Amino acid sequence: MSLHDDAVLVLKEHQGQDELRQVYLDHLAAHPDGLWKACGAGHVTASALVVDPSRGRALLTLHKKMRMWLQMGGHCEPGDGTLARAALREATEESGIDGLTLAPGGPVRLDRHHTPCAWHLDVQYAAVAPAGAVEAISDESLDLRWFPYAEVADVADESVVRLLEATLARV
Repeated sequence: MSLHDDAVLVLKEHQGQDELRQVYLDHLAAHPDGLWKACGAGHVTASALVVDPSRGRALLTLHKKMRMWLQMGGHCEPGDGTLARAALREATEESGIDGLTLAPGGPVRLDRHHTPCAWHLDVQYAAVAPAGAVEAISDESLDLRWFPYAEVADVADESVVRLLEATLARV
Protein backbone atom coordinates (compact mmCIF):
# COMPACT_ATOMS: atom_id res chain seq x y z
CA MET A 1 0.00 0.00 0.00
CA SER A 2 1.32 3.45 -0.88
CA LEU A 3 1.47 6.36 1.55
CA HIS A 4 -1.27 8.03 -0.52
CA ASP A 5 -3.51 4.95 -0.16
CA ASP A 6 -2.78 4.77 3.57
CA ALA A 7 -3.67 8.45 3.99
CA VAL A 8 -6.99 8.00 2.21
CA LEU A 9 -7.81 4.94 4.33
CA VAL A 10 -6.84 6.69 7.59
CA LEU A 11 -8.95 9.71 6.71
CA LYS A 12 -11.97 7.62 5.68
CA GLU A 13 -11.81 5.83 9.05
CA HIS A 14 -11.30 9.00 11.12
CA GLN A 15 -14.32 9.73 13.30
CA GLY A 16 -15.57 13.29 13.58
CA GLN A 17 -14.55 16.54 11.89
CA ASP A 18 -16.53 15.39 8.85
CA GLU A 19 -16.32 18.60 6.80
CA LEU A 20 -12.59 19.01 7.35
CA ARG A 21 -11.98 15.32 6.75
CA GLN A 22 -13.74 15.68 3.39
CA VAL A 23 -11.49 18.64 2.50
CA TYR A 24 -8.48 16.37 3.06
CA LEU A 25 -9.99 13.55 0.98
CA ASP A 26 -10.92 15.96 -1.84
CA HIS A 27 -7.39 17.37 -1.78
CA LEU A 28 -5.83 13.90 -2.11
CA ALA A 29 -8.28 12.99 -4.90
CA ALA A 30 -7.39 16.15 -6.84
CA HIS A 31 -3.65 16.06 -6.15
CA PRO A 32 -1.79 12.75 -6.53
CA ASP A 33 1.22 14.62 -5.08
CA GLY A 34 -0.88 16.02 -2.22
CA LEU A 35 1.31 14.43 0.47
CA TRP A 36 4.53 16.07 -0.65
CA LYS A 37 6.03 19.45 0.14
CA ALA A 38 6.33 20.14 -3.59
CA CYS A 39 2.52 20.31 -3.94
CA GLY A 40 1.94 24.06 -4.03
CA ALA A 41 -1.81 23.64 -3.46
CA GLY A 42 -0.99 22.40 0.04
CA HIS A 43 0.00 19.07 1.45
CA VAL A 44 -0.93 16.54 4.07
CA THR A 45 1.45 16.58 7.04
CA ALA A 46 1.74 14.39 10.12
CA SER A 47 2.32 15.44 13.70
CA ALA A 48 2.17 14.07 17.22
CA LEU A 49 1.76 15.67 20.61
CA VAL A 50 4.23 13.98 22.95
CA VAL A 51 2.79 13.47 26.43
CA ASP A 52 4.00 11.96 29.68
CA PRO A 53 0.75 10.89 31.40
CA SER A 54 2.52 9.69 34.54
CA ARG A 55 3.79 13.23 35.15
CA GLY A 56 0.88 15.15 33.60
CA ARG A 57 2.90 17.03 31.03
CA ALA A 58 3.27 17.67 27.30
CA LEU A 59 6.45 18.29 25.34
CA LEU A 60 6.34 21.30 23.00
CA THR A 61 8.89 22.66 20.59
CA LEU A 62 9.51 26.34 19.95
CA HIS A 63 9.51 26.02 16.18
CA LYS A 64 12.40 27.80 14.53
CA LYS A 65 10.48 29.07 11.48
CA MET A 66 7.04 29.61 13.04
CA ARG A 67 8.37 30.97 16.36
CA MET A 68 5.47 29.31 18.17
CA TRP A 69 5.20 26.53 20.74
CA LEU A 70 3.88 23.53 18.77
CA GLN A 71 3.65 19.76 18.79
CA MET A 72 6.28 17.79 16.87
CA GLY A 73 5.52 17.24 13.21
CA GLY A 74 6.06 18.09 9.61
CA HIS A 75 6.28 16.88 6.06
CA CYS A 76 5.86 13.29 5.00
CA GLU A 77 8.82 11.55 3.40
CA PRO A 78 8.76 8.80 0.76
CA GLY A 79 10.12 6.18 3.18
CA ASP A 80 7.40 6.76 5.79
CA GLY A 81 4.95 4.25 4.32
CA THR A 82 2.08 5.36 6.58
CA LEU A 83 0.89 8.57 8.18
CA ALA A 84 1.38 6.99 11.60
CA ARG A 85 5.04 6.25 10.81
CA ALA A 86 5.50 9.80 9.52
CA ALA A 87 4.08 11.22 12.76
CA LEU A 88 6.21 8.91 14.89
CA ARG A 89 9.36 9.72 12.87
CA GLU A 90 8.76 13.45 13.21
CA ALA A 91 8.05 13.15 16.94
CA THR A 92 11.19 11.08 17.51
CA GLU A 93 13.42 13.36 15.41
CA GLU A 94 12.18 16.59 16.95
CA SER A 95 11.96 15.39 20.56
CA GLY A 96 15.12 13.29 20.61
CA ILE A 97 13.19 10.64 22.57
CA ASP A 98 13.56 7.01 21.57
CA GLY A 99 10.76 4.61 22.40
CA LEU A 100 7.78 6.88 21.78
CA THR A 101 4.56 4.99 21.09
CA LEU A 102 1.49 6.30 19.32
CA ALA A 103 -1.78 6.06 21.21
CA PRO A 104 -4.03 3.41 19.66
CA GLY A 105 -6.99 4.33 17.51
CA GLY A 106 -5.34 6.42 14.78
CA PRO A 107 -5.17 10.20 14.63
CA VAL A 108 -6.77 12.18 17.44
CA ARG A 109 -7.71 15.17 15.27
CA LEU A 110 -7.18 17.09 12.04
CA ASP A 111 -6.02 20.69 11.73
CA ARG A 112 -5.70 22.77 8.54
CA HIS A 113 -3.45 25.82 8.81
CA HIS A 114 -1.38 28.07 6.57
CA THR A 115 2.41 28.04 6.87
CA PRO A 116 5.15 29.91 5.00
CA CYS A 117 5.43 27.02 2.50
CA ALA A 118 1.73 26.26 1.85
CA TRP A 119 -1.48 25.05 3.48
CA HIS A 120 -0.80 22.13 5.81
CA LEU A 121 -3.53 19.56 6.17
CA ASP A 122 -2.18 18.13 9.39
CA VAL A 123 -3.12 14.67 10.63
CA GLN A 124 -2.46 14.77 14.36
CA TYR A 125 -1.58 11.82 16.59
CA ALA A 126 -0.82 11.40 20.29
CA ALA A 127 2.58 9.98 21.29
CA VAL A 128 3.32 8.66 24.76
CA ALA A 129 6.83 9.08 26.13
CA PRO A 130 8.42 6.10 27.88
CA ALA A 131 9.24 6.29 31.59
CA GLY A 132 12.40 8.30 32.21
CA ALA A 133 12.36 9.88 28.74
CA VAL A 134 14.99 12.56 28.17
CA GLU A 135 14.41 15.05 25.38
CA ALA A 136 17.10 16.50 23.10
CA ILE A 137 16.59 19.64 21.02
CA SER A 138 16.81 19.31 17.24
CA ASP A 139 18.05 21.84 14.70
CA GLU A 140 14.41 22.59 13.80
CA SER A 141 13.74 24.05 17.25
CA LEU A 142 14.71 27.13 19.19
CA ASP A 143 13.71 25.40 22.42
CA LEU A 144 12.11 22.19 23.65
CA ARG A 145 10.25 22.09 26.95
CA TRP A 146 7.84 20.02 29.03
CA PHE A 147 4.74 21.92 30.16
CA PRO A 148 2.20 20.75 32.74
CA TYR A 149 -1.09 20.17 30.93
CA ALA A 150 -2.67 23.15 32.69
CA GLU A 151 0.04 25.50 31.35
CA VAL A 152 -0.15 24.57 27.66
CA ALA A 153 -2.87 27.17 27.00
CA ASP A 154 -0.57 29.85 28.44
CA VAL A 155 2.10 29.30 25.77
CA ALA A 156 0.43 27.64 22.77
CA ASP A 157 -2.34 28.59 20.38
CA GLU A 158 -5.87 27.20 20.30
CA SER A 159 -4.90 24.45 17.82
CA VAL A 160 -2.39 22.95 20.26
CA VAL A 161 -4.87 23.27 23.13
CA ARG A 162 -7.51 21.37 21.12
CA LEU A 163 -4.89 18.73 20.26
CA LEU A 164 -4.03 18.36 23.96
CA GLU A 165 -7.72 17.94 24.85
CA ALA A 166 -8.16 15.27 22.17
CA THR A 167 -4.94 13.55 23.29
CA LEU A 168 -5.97 13.44 26.94
CA ALA A 169 -9.31 11.93 25.93
CA ARG A 170 -7.37 9.15 24.16
CA VAL A 171 -4.50 8.29 26.54
